[in-house]
Amino acid sequence: MTADDVIALPVAFSGQRLDWRDLPRHVRTRIAELAGAQVTAEISATSGFSPGFAAVLELADGRGVFVKAVSSEQNPVSPDLARAEARVAACLPPQVPAPALQWSSDDGDWVILGFDVVHGRSPALPWQPDELDAVLAAVADLSRVAPLPGHTLPRTEDQLAQDFTGWRKIAAMDPAEQDRGEAAGGEVGRWARQHLDLLQGCEQASLRAVAGTSLVHGDLRADNVLIDPDHRRVWLIDWPHASVGAPWLDVAFMLPSVALQDGGDPATIFRSQPASEGVSDDELRAGLAGLAGYFVWSSLQPPPPGIPNLRRFQAAQGMATLRWFRTLT
Repeated sequence: MTADDVIALPVAFSGQRLDWRDLPRHVRTRIAELAGAQVTAEISATSGFSPGFAAVLELADGRGVFVKAVSSEQNPVSPDLARAEARVAACLPPQVPAPALQWSSDDGDWVILGFDVVHGRSPALPWQPDELDAVLAAVADLSRVAPLPGHTLPRTEDQLAQDFTGWRKIAAMDPAEQDRGEAAGGEVGRWARQHLDLLQGCEQASLRAVAGTSLVHGDLRADNVLIDPDHRRVWLIDWPHASVGAPWLDVAFMLPSVALQDGGDPATIFRSQPASEGVSDDELRAGLAGLAGYFVWSSLQPPPPGIPNLRRFQAAQGMATLRWFRTLT
């Protein structure tokens, strides 16, 4: 199966989740202390790539709390992402539709976060037009928001400086490794191999293109969204990659995954959104080149611990982003 085939499939999101009984006793005790009551039941989260524990916990006093807990044993990077998510929570203004962080704990190994429970479900896949419209409206609102004064969020161009070097890394690879990437990418991979100079040039302009002053989630996909149909509300969850950058980034960077899940043509959707106003094709091309290079390069690396299906999804994301990029050349 090539990445061309994968694009047409609904891609599963899942890391290797822990259950409550899998947590060390001292972690379970600490969660109960922080929550202020004994845990009586759990409802595990089933979406998302992050490994570790993620569940709504029902408490003996009738309250609930959504808890994430992870250590380096599950994945060496995940604890730092959890620490980043705790820092980000302190920077989000109240109008941002994100669950509030109630408390956190970090013993140097296990990082534990406790959030308000919000009600909703992941979008139906393939994307349904009404649900996609609701999510796009929430992303449009987010594009007009700045983080709280005195925030500690990084600038997007700084955060992505190492990630947006994928095409230059691929150009420096052994030809046999380039062949492997081309074969995995099918026709789009062959096109990328033939246009490496163009992709590298656009990638080098990507950091200027992503700069700005808006709050950027940085990792929006269907698994990082909850929809509450009863209250007609969209929640944007999982914020460790937040930064301050261009207001059009979240919608643009979400759309390749929307295309993968049969939500429509990303180019058409992007230009229908208010955040796209004033964004030149050159700026969009640069941002997409940086994103595609990140995904394609990452997909060629060994699977990270605890997230065995991530590379398959990154390969498909990279090809979907390249398909859009090609329409701008």
